[in-house]
Amino acid sequence: MEDVTPQEGQRRVQAGALLVDVREQNEYDEVHAQGAQLIPLSEFESRHAELPRDRELVMICRSGARSARAGEFLKAQGYTQVVNLAGGTMAWVNEGLPHVQGQG
Repeated sequence: MEDVTPQEGQRRVQAGALLVDVREQNEYDEVHAQGAQLIPLSEFESRHAELPRDRELVMICRSGARSARAGEFLKAQGYTQVVNLAGGTMAWVNEGLPHVQGQG
């Protein structure tokens, strides 16, 4: 699984990749990268088919561990364009990239 920096992740999203957040709803509501689609890891196996196969997927969680697991699962299901955002949402926010804070 390739890891990308937050800046590279944002560049790929701007180029058309989908940012997929695998944290739980309450974590997402606290803070998330702008534009991230939430599919919690607890629901991931049953919901992964919602994700497009013809678009790059940038996986993100809090720090990078859960999103790497989700990305490996997608690769095992035949998805080919999957990368992991190193450092997760914490790194994204720390780099000052667009994010939404305090929903819900």
